Amino acid sequence: MDLSKQLHQGLVEMGLDLSDARQAAMIDYVNLLDKWNQAFNLSAVRDPRDMVSRHLLDSLSLLPRIRELSTGKADFNILDVGTGPGLPGIPLALSLPGINFVLLDSNGKKTRFVFQAVMALGLKNVKVEHARIESYQSTGQLDIVVSRAFSSLADFALGCEHLCGPDTRLLAMKGLYPTEEIRDLPVHWQPVDARAIDIPQCDAQRHMIELQLTRR
Repeated sequence: MDLSKQLHQGLVEMGLDLSDARQAAMIDYVNLLDKWNQAFNLSAVRDPRDMVSRHLLDSLSLLPRIRELSTGKADFNILDVGTGPGLPGIPLALSLPGINFVLLDSNGKKTRFVFQAVMALGLKNVKVEHARIESYQSTGQLDIVVSRAFSSLADFALGCEHLCGPDTRLLAMKGLYPTEEIRDLPVHWQPVDARAIDIPQCDAQRHMIELQLTRR
């Protein structure tokens, strides 16, 4: 099965409807990542077929919740913390052209790739930032902060806290259900949603944990 058919089949299984042009752009991204990865070791995932399932489809599993949170809202802003080679930010930005994205990472090698990918894909709704989350200052209200990279929910919440208002939601992608991490959250951060997510072509367990700041 070629990559385009693999992606299309996965989207059908997930109940996601994306245009042919957006799907083609995502395959262009995978091909670019594969090319750069051979020289610069940007991702531990080496096989482009695995990139479709473990990178694209995994990232796109956030789409339903983001659409729920952003419906009817203008000037919606999402920050992707620890984006690495642009995940989940680039697949989400390709799918949601009306939403503003900032893709943040402290690794200059990875942000250079992300910048090149954003330029190659013609993404007008993405800004790339090379910085640590602790030192990053947003120029506007953040509606959602997403991450696949943090080792613990507490680190994610505390690292982003200076950027969050009462309506900001954190969406963290985790593997096994993080019972201990939820228990160890600071008292002013509360989980408001936790969903098991089935990623087609991927056997690993995945969960989306949604957090909200209850007080500053």
